[in-house]
Amino acid sequence: MNRDLPDKVVHGGLVRQFCQEKGEKVIDFSANLNPWPPAVSLDISSEMVSCYPDDRYQLLKETIAGRFHRPVEEIAVGNGSIELIRVFCLATLSPGDRVRIRQPTFGEYEMSARLAGALPARDGEQPSAGFLCNPNNPTGTLQTRSAVLDELSDVNLLFVDEAFIELSDICQSIVDIRDPAVFTCRSLTKCFSVPGIRFGYAFGDPDLVEQIETIRPPWSVNSIAEQFAIRAFGVFDELERSRSRINAEREWLVSALHEFPVKVHPSSTNFLLLTLPYDATALCAGLARSGILVRDCHSFGLPDSIRIAVRTREENRQLLEAMGTCMR
Repeated sequence: MNRDLPDKVVHGGLVRQFCQEKGEKVIDFSANLNPWPPAVSLDISSEMVSCYPDDRYQLLKETIAGRFHRPVEEIAVGNGSIELIRVFCLATLSPGDRVRIRQPTFGEYEMSARLAGALPARDGEQPSAGFLCNPNNPTGTLQTRSAVLDELSDVNLLFVDEAFIELSDICQSIVDIRDPAVFTCRSLTKCFSVPGIRFGYAFGDPDLVEQIETIRPPWSVNSIAEQFAIRAFGVFDELERSRSRINAEREWLVSALHEFPVKVHPSSTNFLLLTLPYDATALCAGLARSGILVRDCHSFGLPDSIRIAVRTREENRQLLEAMGTCMR
């Protein structure tokens, strides 16, 4: 058995595990979910679960094609965006390849590249592919559309993760760019607040999409996720209301955080990176004891930082109260 594997990536969203282990209810600020998602009704019928899904996902892809004006053959689907990241790397990278990943960012890019045998590029090395999260996780930084496309000058293939773009500024999306050198990935997890519905989708060159669809496991999008996605795309325009409310609440929360000895990094989406004047471990533990889970950013290489989601006003007030108690 090959034991030479990278360590698993640490993620937030551990509220279920915490509640099971501690037997306590908490507010989860560690998962960056839309606090005001559009309503999506879903009736799970026996017929839905008694048959295999259509592994071509024809109706699902046609629905996505109609929403984003991209041909069906340019659309890939998967069990969350993480499956698409993994399969993209298996399809495009070979042992010894180098990839460009600007840190800090989502850890699954490097994890998936390493599993395919590739390594992060060092100074002076020409990368085969690049990964870009826009807006970036954990910083919340949003690059303009033109800045994203400028990244193509340094790599042969660019993977752009737009998992948070629907909760930010959709005008900066490159989802309409039909270029063989661009692969754009999205998810419903954040914008519809459904981490339990594992569904990701992506757009790319038809040849690459065909490879990805061949490599991914059959029926990786289950029928419940498929039907949820089809219905969610029908109410996609309602995300404009979510964006507006998130922007307003983020501004209020940033203003309220000025009373604390923390650096609040500028963000264009539904979470904030806070840098403390000391290691964040004790604060994370203290907040957890107060019923608040935040994202400890040690795994991002930021031991003095935490990431917090923008939630409802009442929940944000409880976070601020807990911080006040823990940081005295």
